[in-house]
Amino acid sequence: MVTVSHEAVTQFQALMDQVDEPLKITFQNIHRGYPTETLVRFLKARDGNVSKAHKMLMDCLHWRAQNEIDKILSKPIVPTELYRAVRDSQLIGMSGYSRESLPVFAVGVGLSTFDKASVHCYVQSHIQINEYRDRVILPSASAKHGRPITTCVKVLDMTGLKLSALSQIKLLTIISTVDDLNYPEKTNTYYIVNVPYIFSACWKVVKPLLQERTRKKIQVLQGSGRDELLKVRHFCLH
Repeated sequence: MVTVSHEAVTQFQALMDQVDEPLKITFQNIHRGYPTETLVRFLKARDGNVSKAHKMLMDCLHWRAQNEIDKILSKPIVPTELYRAVRDSQLIGMSGYSRESLPVFAVGVGLSTFDKASVHCYVQSHIQINEYRDRVILPSASAKHGRPITTCVKVLDMTGLKLSALSQIKLLTIISTVDDLNYPEKTNTYYIVNVPYIFSACWKVVKPLLQERTRKKIQVLQGSGRDELLKVRHFCLH
């Protein structure tokens, strides 16, 4: 685990104070009132190197500006039937909070097909989910508990996983890259549950595509992982 020094944060903040006004507004839309925690996330993603973290954040700000990410929640996927098809085939939902008050998201990886629309639509949908988490869910949790809550936990359910899922590797690689570069250190832990026998074959393909820091956060649990998950969540599993 990377330890970020106070000096590194101070240096990083001084660099961000020099950013032009339009990008400062975009930065505000990222940190949502918690700039220090955001700087720490980017520093962790670049092993505490201020110069590399600054470049990463600036690249992220330019990406957001060029793709109008600040407005993406007001840009629906149209027509409505297409949006519904995207959501029905990209299974994700919030299922509660961890004992540390982190939002817990359940992702039906095995039963998600990602085959009802273009890659662009699925990437847009994924970014919208990220933005809703960062603009609504995490700020709400922070306000409720009176402290910064800037990360979440994800439970990846592999029920129904088939080898044919590897046909979506291009999409999953794009989504993983978007998250690595623009939403770093947003997930505290990934719990993988209900692993079928073919998971190992899929994992051999997917694992090399992930950043090392992401791989270290992944825990594969036995069966449904009920006992382990009850230790990290403060509500009952059904």
